Amino acid sequence: MSGRILTASICVVGALISVAAFAQTTPAGPDCAAQATEKKLHGAALKSFMRRCDRDAAASACDVAATEKKLSGAARTSFTKKCVRDAAAKPSVH
Repeated sequence: MSGRILTASICVVGALISVAAFAQTTPAGPDCAAQATEKKLHGAALKSFMRRCDRDAAASACDVAATEKKLSGAARTSFTKKCVRDAAAKPSVH
């Protein structure tokens, strides 16, 4: 029982550290903006594209972080979902 609690605690601490490090980076803002400009998007299409592009960039960055932490299975899925959710909550600068 205490082994599970210790493992869970270590996972939570690791996730918090990763999220803090990830939050300091901007998720692909300039690349997404450049792509949108290249495609000449405006209005709702621009908003939709930017949201999807930022989400995809965050998912990719979170997946890399999960790989670096050597997470697999349910721990990887949980970490990636939380990381993407936290990145989406943080407004990006465009």
